[in-house]
Amino acid sequence: MSTANVRAVVLAAGKGVRMKSERAKVLHEILGRPVVHYVLKTLRAAGISDITAVVGYQEEQVRKAVGDGVRTVRQEEQKGTAHAVRCCEETFKGFSGEVVVLAGDAPLIGSPSIVAMGEAHRKVGAACTVLTACLDDPRGYGRIIRDKEGQVLRIVEETDATERERSVQEINSGHYVFDATALFEALRDVKADNRKGEYYLTDVVALLLARGRRVGTYRTEDPSEAYGINTRKDLIAATNLIRWRVLQHHLDNGVAILDPSTTYIEEDVVIGVDTIIRPFTVIEHDVTIGKHCEVGPFSHLRPGTVLEDGAEIGNFVEVKKSRIGKHSKAKHLTYLGDATLGDHVNIGAGTITANYDGKNKHATVIEDDASTGSNTVLVAPVRLGKGAKTGAGAVVPARRDVAPGDVVAGVPARSLKGKRA
Repeated sequence: MSTANVRAVVLAAGKGVRMKSERAKVLHEILGRPVVHYVLKTLRAAGISDITAVVGYQEEQVRKAVGDGVRTVRQEEQKGTAHAVRCCEETFKGFSGEVVVLAGDAPLIGSPSIVAMGEAHRKVGAACTVLTACLDDPRGYGRIIRDKEGQVLRIVEETDATERERSVQEINSGHYVFDATALFEALRDVKADNRKGEYYLTDVVALLLARGRRVGTYRTEDPSEAYGINTRKDLIAATNLIRWRVLQHHLDNGVAILDPSTTYIEEDVVIGVDTIIRPFTVIEHDVTIGKHCEVGPFSHLRPGTVLEDGAEIGNFVEVKKSRIGKHSKAKHLTYLGDATLGDHVNIGAGTITANYDGKNKHATVIEDDASTGSNTVLVAPVRLGKGAKTGAGAVVPARRDVAPGDVVAGVPARSLKGKRA
C-alpha cells in the first residue's frame, strides 16, 4: 500500500455503556495493552504513520494511551461516528488524499486487510471502500445492502433494519477508506434521522452513491477482523483470539509451550528455539528469553527481564527487570527484582532481592558461579562476588558486598572465612 498520501482517523471517543465500566472502552486491556493500542499498531504495520485519534470520554487518559506520536481531536459530545469524523475536518483542511477510518474498539483487524482495502479502493477509483465480512450470526452489526447486480446500495444499522435486512449476513466492519474531499463534503449533509438520533458514518455511503460516486467493498477472509468490542464478553473473546495468535507465533518458531490453555504470554516477547514453557506461566511484554531455557510452572516474568541461553526459572518465581545469565537457575519461591545474575548462578529457594527502600529501587549484582542458600535476603544495593555463597536464612545488608569466593551466613550476614561481609 502506498502511504505517501494516506492519513488515518481512529474513533476512540466513546464511553462504551455496555461494558458496565467507569473506564473508557478503548482503555480496557488485552494482554496488558489498551484495546486502542492494537488498532494503532496495525495502522503502523500497514505503513500509515499520520494518525488522528478522536477522543472524548476520559480524553486525557485516552491521549496518554495513544501516545505522543498520534494527533488527537476532541469530540465534545458523542453524537455518533459521522460527527466524530467531522470533528477532524479542520485538521484535514487542504488534504486531498485517502483517509482510512478505523474503529478504536476493533483490535483484530490485520495490516494486510488495510493494505488490500486501499488497493481495492484505488483500483476502481472509489470515493469510499468498506471492509466487510460474512458472519453466521450477524446480530449487532450494520448490514451491507446490495442491488441485484451486487452493487452496494447502503449500509443499514441493525436498530433501523427491516426483518429482511437483518437476515443479510454480510456486515459492515466499521473500517473504511475514503477520498478525503468526498468524505468531508458528504459529512456536512448527514442527518440524525434514526432511532438513536445520532450521525452515522454509514450514511455517507448512501450520500456518495446519490452523487454518482463509486462505493466499493473489500471482504476479509477472516471474519474475526470485523469483531468489535461492546461488552466484557466481547473483550474476553477478542483477548482469547489475540492470545492464541501470540502463542501460535511462538509455537511456529520452535518454542515448546506444554499447555497453551494455561500459559499467558503478552506481545513483544522474544523466545529462543527449544525453550520450554511449562503450565501456569505468565510472561509480560518486553521480555527476552534465550534458547534452551526452561520457564515454569507457576512463573511470572515481568517487563525488562532477560533470560540468557540455558537459564531456568521455576515454581513460584517472579522476575522483574532483571538479567539472568547463561545456565543460571532460580527454581523455587524467589523474587528477583532489578538484579543482574552472571553465568552458572544458583539461587536457593526463598531468595529475595529486596530492591525497594521505600523511596527508590536499587540494583543487586550476583556474579558468575555464586549461589544463595534458602531464604536469603539480599538488600540492594549489594553485590555478591564471583563464586561467593550465602548460608540459609542469611540477610546481606545494603552496601555490604560479599567478596568473591567468600561464604557468609547469619543476620546480618558475616563471613565464615574470617572476612566481614
